[in-house]
Amino acid sequence: MTDIWQGLVSAFWLVVTLDADLVEITLRSLQVSLSALVIASLVALPFGTWLAIRRFRFRRTTIAILNAFMGLPPVVVGLLVYLLLSRSGPFGVLGLLFTPTAMIIAQVIIITPLIASITHQAMRELWAEYHDLLISMNIPSRARIWTLIVDGRRALLTAALAGFGRAIGEVGAIMIVGGNIDHATRVLTTAIALETGKGDFALALGLGFVLIGLAVSVNLIIHALSGTERGSRW
Repeated sequence: MTDIWQGLVSAFWLVVTLDADLVEITLRSLQVSLSALVIASLVALPFGTWLAIRRFRFRRTTIAILNAFMGLPPVVVGLLVYLLLSRSGPFGVLGLLFTPTAMIIAQVIIITPLIASITHQAMRELWAEYHDLLISMNIPSRARIWTLIVDGRRALLTAALAGFGRAIGEVGAIMIVGGNIDHATRVLTTAIALETGKGDFALALGLGFVLIGLAVSVNLIIHALSGTERGSRW
C-alpha cells in the first residue's frame, strides 16, 4: 500500500511540475491523434453524409461493411500497415515504418469507419427532415451534402470527438508500426505499457493521469454537445 501511495504522489508531482518526458510524450500523442483525426474527418464526414442521402444498388451492403469495419482489431490494422510499409512491402521505399506518419496512417484506418458510421446515422435523420425541401428546390447533390454538413455540424463534431477518443487510447496498431522508439514514436499508451513493464510506476501513473484526463475531457465534450443537439441544432 505504501508503494502505491508513493507512486501516486510521484505521478502527481510529475504532472504538476510538467516533467519533460511527460510533456514530450503527451504532445506527440496529441500530434499523432489530431493529425489522424483531421485526415479521417475529411474522408469520413462527407462520405457518411453522402451515404445518408444517396440511393444506389449496394447501399445496404456498403453500410453493413462500414459498420463491420468499426470493429476492426487494431493489431490486425497495425500488421497490415506494417506489411505495406516494410522494406519488402509495396511502400517500403518511402521509409515510413517506425515513424509518426506510419502511426497516423494506422489510426486513420481505425477511426475513419467509426466517424463515417456515426455521421451516417446522424445525417440520415437530418436528411429525413430536409429531403422534401432540398428535392423541391432542385439542389445539386454536392450542395445537399454541404447543407447537411453545415446544419448538422454539432452532430458531426460529436462523431469527430468519438474518433479522437478511439485514437488517443489506441495501443496495438501504433506499437507495431511505430516501434515505441524513445524521443521518436513513443506516445501515451505505448509509454504506459513500457514503463509498467520496467517498474517505473510513477511515470506510468503520470502518463495514465494525462490519458484519463484527455479521455474524460472528450467524453464531457461529447455529452455536452449531445445535450445541446437535442435542445437546438444551432
